[in-house]
Amino acid sequence: MKPAPFKYYAPATVQEALSHLAEHGWDAKALAGGQSLIPMMNFRLAQPGVIVDLNRIAALSYVQPARDGGIRVGAMTRQNQVERDPLVAQAAPLIHAAMPKIAYPQVRSRGTIGGSIAHADPSAELVAASVALEGQFVLRSSRGERQVAAQDFFLGLFTTVLEPDELLIEIRLPPMPPRSGWSFLEIARRHHDFALVGVAAVVTLDKKGLCDQCRLAFFSVGDGPVQGLQACAALQGQEPVADTIDAAAEIAGDADVDPQSDINASSEYRRHLVKVLSRRAMTEAFERARGG
Repeated sequence: MKPAPFKYYAPATVQEALSHLAEHGWDAKALAGGQSLIPMMNFRLAQPGVIVDLNRIAALSYVQPARDGGIRVGAMTRQNQVERDPLVAQAAPLIHAAMPKIAYPQVRSRGTIGGSIAHADPSAELVAASVALEGQFVLRSSRGERQVAAQDFFLGLFTTVLEPDELLIEIRLPPMPPRSGWSFLEIARRHHDFALVGVAAVVTLDKKGLCDQCRLAFFSVGDGPVQGLQACAALQGQEPVADTIDAAAEIAGDADVDPQSDINASSEYRRHLVKVLSRRAMTEAFERARGG
């Protein structure tokens, strides 16, 4: 298949790109790495009348330390650059662990962190990881700039709060508090396939060794990232030993998620995987938290 006809713009600045988006509105699509948009256009699942190619905008590719100890990542930063960046490994190890699970090296050499997040695939690793880390997204249009929390950014299947004239220009990931730990796990039918179920976990212990904070973000179990709110509430203030972790994992599978069946897995099997991965991820995360 070939894509439907479209107009093509390749701006060199963010402002120029925003001008094109403001002019053409819903008829325009921004092109980042193209790993999702181009196949959709070739199959005519997407037929934008205008393509605004962001690949010439060098100002959107960077990894920088933030004043609060976290990191700032430009939306056009290639996934393989994020994967190999020592600052990401140090300040956001959950992201560092998630990157190799995204497709194949060839895909990550073109795919961008902002493109994956803005595409809002419910099976995408970076979507769930950004929610677990309480990331903040900087959105800009010709009308101005705003900052949106990751948990508020995703509205549903391939749907976000981005307006047609807006671009996601930066991802901000805050530092994890002291005595925090993390884990990122997924199960797929084959290596580098989309996950049947995945989870990103971030936990924090108080000075007594009790659970002070817990965040679980599941992917491939709904129309977007699904938070394990009830499972984490059950752990709040508890000693994270095997029994309490097991109980929270059961709650995650029974109450926090409502997965659908498809050709790859039944709803019941996905619930089972949520319980298994929750137990493993929380155990690993709390062990890391105890180790500092």
